[in-house]
Amino acid sequence: MPFLPSRSPTRLRTILCGGIGVMLALAAAAPASSAAHADDGGFTPAQRKEIVAIVRDALKTDPTILTDAITALRAGAEAQEQSRTRDALVANRAALMAPAPTDAILGAPHARMTVVEFYDPRCPYCRKVLPDLDRLVHDDPDVRIVEKVVAVLGPASLLTAQAIAAAALQGGQDAYFRMQHAVMTDTTHPDTARIRLLAKQAGLDADRLVADMAGPAVAATLRANAQLAEAIHMEGTPTFIFDARTVIPGAVDYDELKATIARVRHG
Repeated sequence: MPFLPSRSPTRLRTILCGGIGVMLALAAAAPASSAAHADDGGFTPAQRKEIVAIVRDALKTDPTILTDAITALRAGAEAQEQSRTRDALVANRAALMAPAPTDAILGAPHARMTVVEFYDPRCPYCRKVLPDLDRLVHDDPDVRIVEKVVAVLGPASLLTAQAIAAAALQGGQDAYFRMQHAVMTDTTHPDTARIRLLAKQAGLDADRLVADMAGPAVAATLRANAQLAEAIHMEGTPTFIFDARTVIPGAVDYDELKATIARVRHG
């Protein structure tokens, strides 16, 4: 049966933080129509009234209790998210560690450390990190970066992702990287005419590239990449996955990449 424990300051603060955290979680998760039932946890009306009075008095005396409760709630949510991510990496380890035939690989193809990058060609952070990736595989010959292009930022992203995937069909990884560099260093908003021009500048057959962009092979590549990104709960680009064990979502620099690789190697 529920009961009210003793009111020692330390113990009471812990109880209040936990209680407020639960109330905040309920408020965030429950629909408005269920608010009338949210306090039906087995307490008597008198006990609920006393709890409310204690919380009000405590918040007036020490408002940081609410801050602590919110912090604890966020920490719990982050722990749940980390657990979900770990489970997703375990479930998709084979797909993350074995590059697909349509993936491009920076560095030694058979290097022992595999870093998978999900990137959008229009993402400014993905563009910014390109030189760091080249530097990384140059400095560390036992790292390979498996690149999976995805389109998450709208029609322009889809067009450029299709162009990169179509280039690989035409000329393998060399053509992939030439087209990737062309579209990801270009500052002009892309359309089909611009893609044709960039393809020609990259030494590719522009007519074939545009035709392949609309074909089933490119669609299948982008669909497979998107499905894997969804399976690992990708939240943005770039997302880096190190040996299917550690994830860095979002902006990252050379030093952080190096440090993460070192941790994973020795972890």
